Amino acid sequence: MKYIDSADEFKELLSQRLKPERYVHSLNVADSAVYLAEKYGADKEKAYIAGLLHDVTKNENEEVQLQMMKNDDIILSRTEFFNRKLWHAMSGEVYARTVLGIKDREILGAIRYHTTGKAGMTLLEKVIYIADFISAERDYPDADVMRQKAEISLEEAAIFSLKYSLRTLSENERLVHTDSVEFYNELIVDKYFLTQDKEGLD
Repeated sequence: MKYIDSADEFKELLSQRLKPERYVHSLNVADSAVYLAEKYGADKEKAYIAGLLHDVTKNENEEVQLQMMKNDDIILSRTEFFNRKLWHAMSGEVYARTVLGIKDREILGAIRYHTTGKAGMTLLEKVIYIADFISAERDYPDADVMRQKAEISLEEAAIFSLKYSLRTLSENERLVHTDSVEFYNELIVDKYFLTQDKEGLD
C-alpha cells in the first residue's frame, strides 16, 4: 500500500484531532522527517506518514488513551503509568494500527518510540525521533545546535538530545524511562567502545 496516497486524509484527520499548534508541529515533523530520510537513506514516504501521525493522540483525553491501551492488552510499567507524557506514543501506535489500519512495523515503531527512543532503533525510528526535535517551530535552548548535530549524523543528534533530556528530567526530579537510558548507553558503546575495539584490531 502506498501510504502517501492517504496523506491528505491523514492531514484532515489531524486537523480535527489536534490543537492548531500541535497540527502545525506534526506537519513540520513530517517535513523534517522527509529531509532526514533523504539525507540518511530511509524511506521518504514512510518517514512522511510517520512524521504526520507521531502525535495523533497527543491531545486525546487521558482516560481515552488509557482505555485504548487496555483494550490492546498493553500493561504499563510503573514509570509509564506515572509519566502520562509518554502515553500518547503508545496510544498513538495503537490508534494508527487499529483505527487507521497501518500495519507497517517501521511506521508503527517510529510512532511508538518517538518520545523515549530505545536500544536497537531502526533507521526510520531514529529519523522520526530526531525530526521531532528539529521541526521548524522548535525554539527550545540549543535547538539550533540540535539541528547542526542532525547534519552530522542521526547518532550524534540522538546523543545530544538524550543528554539534554536526561539532564532536564533529572534536574526537575521527573521520571526517566529505561528505554531512553538503554538508547543512550547503546549510542555511547557504539561511538566509543566498539570504535576502540575495531581500531585495536587494525
